[in-house]
Amino acid sequence: MSVLPRALSDLIYSLEGLPGVGPRTAERYAYFLVQHDKSISKKLEKSLSNIHDSIKLCPITFALIDSNMDSSPLYSDSNRDKRVIAVVASPFDILAIERIGSYQGTYHVLGGLVSPIDGIGPEQLHIAELLRRIKDDSVLEIILATNASVEGETTALYINQALNDTGVSVTRLARGLPIGVDLEYADQITLGRAMDGRTAL
Repeated sequence: MSVLPRALSDLIYSLEGLPGVGPRTAERYAYFLVQHDKSISKKLEKSLSNIHDSIKLCPITFALIDSNMDSSPLYSDSNRDKRVIAVVASPFDILAIERIGSYQGTYHVLGGLVSPIDGIGPEQLHIAELLRRIKDDSVLEIILATNASVEGETTALYINQALNDTGVSVTRLARGLPIGVDLEYADQITLGRAMDGRTAL
């Protein structure tokens, strides 16, 4: 027999399913929601119920956008240079680079990294679409902004090989990024230096 009400146990169980949330953290979150104003739970409930219907992937960059948009504002903005593309693994990596405040190119989200152990090969990533963009937008530079991990390096090498015959300049973020640190968790100064000091492959 559970010592907690069924609804509270169900909430804790659901929260435990989130990445990085263990049993104790899930319990703290659940208790917080129970003990505080009901409006907090209602606001969270509304956000969660709308999440899947209110967002979609940009058909060009594969960034997350509002469902009523045709493409990412970071692509359609006339102040953005479509001839420069930062290639990232996740839509949230875009946020990390945007915090620098100095990058004025566009983005291309791969949707993951090459990881044979997880059954993810190059064909599962948005690499073919990247090659099409290079032609459509007369791209001059591809910045490989994948994580400094085994998977990130493997993906960068694969893309570099795929771009061999395109004539496009391919650069990689400088090694200001510590090995094993995901892009979205890098601090602004380190990420800014890495972007400024990117090197040709």
